[in-house]
Amino acid sequence: MKTLALLAATAATTLTAPAALGLDVDRPEIQAYVNELVSEHGLDADYLLVMLGGATTQQSILDAMARPAEKTKPWKDYRAIFLTPERIQAGAAFWQEQQTRLTQVATRTGVPPEMLTGIVGVETFFGARAGRFRLLDSLATLAFDYPPRAKFFRGELTQLFLLARDEGLDIGQALGSYAGAMGAPQFIPSSYRNFAVDGDGDGKRDLFNSWDDVLASVANYFVVHRWRPGEPVATRATLVQPTDRTPGDNELTPGSTVAGLRARGVRFSTDLGPEAPAGLVVLEGDGGPEYWVAFHNFYVITRYNRSTMYALAVYQLGQAIGTAARSGPDGPLHIASRR
Repeated sequence: MKTLALLAATAATTLTAPAALGLDVDRPEIQAYVNELVSEHGLDADYLLVMLGGATTQQSILDAMARPAEKTKPWKDYRAIFLTPERIQAGAAFWQEQQTRLTQVATRTGVPPEMLTGIVGVETFFGARAGRFRLLDSLATLAFDYPPRAKFFRGELTQLFLLARDEGLDIGQALGSYAGAMGAPQFIPSSYRNFAVDGDGDGKRDLFNSWDDVLASVANYFVVHRWRPGEPVATRATLVQPTDRTPGDNELTPGSTVAGLRARGVRFSTDLGPEAPAGLVVLEGDGGPEYWVAFHNFYVITRYNRSTMYALAVYQLGQAIGTAARSGPDGPLHIASRR
């Protein structure tokens, strides 16, 4: 594992952004942040200043934060991004290539292959699109030049520095998303530190290069957030009477149950008991409002990303991949157009 001194020396030679574009480490809030990390975590001040001084604030990162797909697209357009024949075909190939790993992880954790493939399929197209921004630039930009969530991203920047110290992550070179997520499963630094596991037993937690670690870590994330093996995720529903819920108004109501929804005129099929948690999700589909009943495991998916559209896309993609993979190379891909 690299020492802080070695990391600082590496940073001095690898961070070559022009000074005019670099983060101004003399800013009072950055000085205060550095002092805090030195005091609370024992990190080296010179190392931190070198790393932060080599970070660049990027307008493209701020622009991307202002227009996430989950908030700018209706379900019918959002779904079309992920439920495509190309992605399903790639997912089926990934399933077949990783079948042994998927089966082992699913057997050990109770998280099915459909969920594991659905997550990495939506997040990074099975590792092929894991991000083009330097993590240091993304998190420094958002920590110091994005006031709406500066506190949150300063916390994630701290976690990134701790990953460098504890895991040997080269944060001067590591790439990820505009929001600082990394690797095939797109864990933010705090999730990496809290939920990543060593799936291949080599003593490292590597979400960039080890599919054993990636799949085991995604499953562990679900297990920690109380995934219930064998229970359903979501099902289509119809309404006996109109609802005042509008598409996109999808906060899952605490305490809502199967029996409660049925008493409100929501019609759906499930083997779960009347007291099982269940919530109504209303989305804008191609033919008008779509009604879904979301169960406990759907809520677990939203712990990965709080968007209900994201959770439904992961679920549907995973189901489509499973159908295609089990059908073989000539299996049906028309499922991409199914609503």
